[in-house]
Amino acid sequence: MARTPTLNFDRGTLILHPPPRGKGWMDYATWDDRVEKFRIPAIRYRSLVEALQAEDVYFIDEAKQFYPIDLVPSLEMEPYSHQTEALAAWKLAGRLGVVVLPTAAGKTYLAQMAMQSTPRTTLIVVPTLDLMHQWYAHLVAAFPDAEVGLLGGGSRDRTAILVATYDSAAIHAETLGNQYALIVFDECHHLPTDFNRVIAEYAIAPYRLGLSATPERTDGKHADLNILIGQEVYRKRAEDLAGKALAEHEIIQIKVKLSQLERERYNQLIQTRNDFLKQSKISLGSLQGWQMFVQMSARSQFGRRAMLAHREAKDIALGTDGKLRILVNLLAEHYPARILIFTADNATVYRISQELLIPAITHQTPVKERHEILTKFREGKFNTLVASHVLNEGVDVPAASVAIILSGTGSAREYTQRLGRILRKGNIENKQAILYEVVAEDTSEEGTSARRRGERNNEPQGRGGRREEEEKKGKLQVVYGSGKERSLKAAEQLEINYSTGSSKLVLSEVEVSKIQNSDVTDRFTDASPKRGGDHSEETED
Repeated sequence: MARTPTLNFDRGTLILHPPPRGKGWMDYATWDDRVEKFRIPAIRYRSLVEALQAEDVYFIDEAKQFYPIDLVPSLEMEPYSHQTEALAAWKLAGRLGVVVLPTAAGKTYLAQMAMQSTPRTTLIVVPTLDLMHQWYAHLVAAFPDAEVGLLGGGSRDRTAILVATYDSAAIHAETLGNQYALIVFDECHHLPTDFNRVIAEYAIAPYRLGLSATPERTDGKHADLNILIGQEVYRKRAEDLAGKALAEHEIIQIKVKLSQLERERYNQLIQTRNDFLKQSKISLGSLQGWQMFVQMSARSQFGRRAMLAHREAKDIALGTDGKLRILVNLLAEHYPARILIFTADNATVYRISQELLIPAITHQTPVKERHEILTKFREGKFNTLVASHVLNEGVDVPAASVAIILSGTGSAREYTQRLGRILRKGNIENKQAILYEVVAEDTSEEGTSARRRGERNNEPQGRGGRREEEEKKGKLQVVYGSGKERSLKAAEQLEINYSTGSSKLVLSEVEVSKIQNSDVTDRFTDASPKRGGDHSEETED
């Protein structure tokens, strides 16, 4: 009597043996001479199971170790329309795909909604320890009866809901791969690297949700998200949500003239650099051009002088004294508002901190000191903070209403993230946020600024995303249980303190309602041990 085909998980891959009848599964399988069995990439688990089911193949699924869990929320908030639409779009896409929302638009609560509608073991992957702790605090508050654990920063839990850093999840990908039915990739633009992508490739998770404000990558690898997570299913910009989920905001660019001495020196340095570029036939208009400049500058004395000249010219543009004078004026104008100052380098951070007596945070700041500074900023004991890149991701500062970018990279992601630091409304009625970008006039920084904003140089500056003022919302409050009227908007900041040692989918209201009220068949998570799926049980909505 022929044995029943069995599907097993083996260190990030699947083994199907003995070979089943039918041909559908063969599209995913490769013969492995080492074990004399067919091997399938773990990421193809869902497609494989569906192919076997379509041909009514009887098989034993011993690969999956994920299972249903009870997720009864004690923390309930009223979602904004964009969160409801995004969830519906994700469900319509088979619970696979990427949702693009601006910073502070409530991506964490959207993930909670996805978890509640797909109550299975869940892995949440985040880029930083700060974000890991914030997710943990939110999930513990939302699901107090669920097992929530951490992987990273010295913690190695294995729980039904696990929050892990990308680094730790990648290291343990071979053992995590069959434990979770749903994977949430926060800041999913970090996933398509050679090191991180194994988290998705070694996982059999049939449900995947990617979250990001700016998924696009300069190396083009964001296209791999279509395979690793799924297609983009929903997108909103900060302008679309201004005055609703996000604060009304204004973007103001201030151009600063270099002093006469700075201008003379800057022009000399740029001429030295350009002479070398012309001689070497190099254009800096692309990434390849910059890479060639770096390579060629190391091959001759002329090249080294050109690179040093380029760096000195950049330092002049980024750190001109005129910017500090503008900074002082802006600080005085907006006192006592909460203000965040961003620079491109630590040297400028420390200079501002020392000269203006402003608390500073860099990657060199010890964890306890950083926590203390952020706490005092939230409490209003500090009105101003200066930082380089460390506040770009994973830090909620809802009290901040003014951001000043003195310098930065050409990254549109960095620009969006910095804007997002001041867009969260919190419990501030009619909050008006302002982003100042201080740029050295007639320098390469002007082009960098245009790239940051994703604009052409000739596009006008002005107010971003003006909308009619929406109706006033109720005061910030937490509603426990499900029997009370909900008034807290899900994208607003909920203060939870925790301390540790590209196709767009537009849905009508009718379509959203239909999806919300419909059941989605779950073919993977509750299958009997001897079948690849049981169509009798449905996933909760």
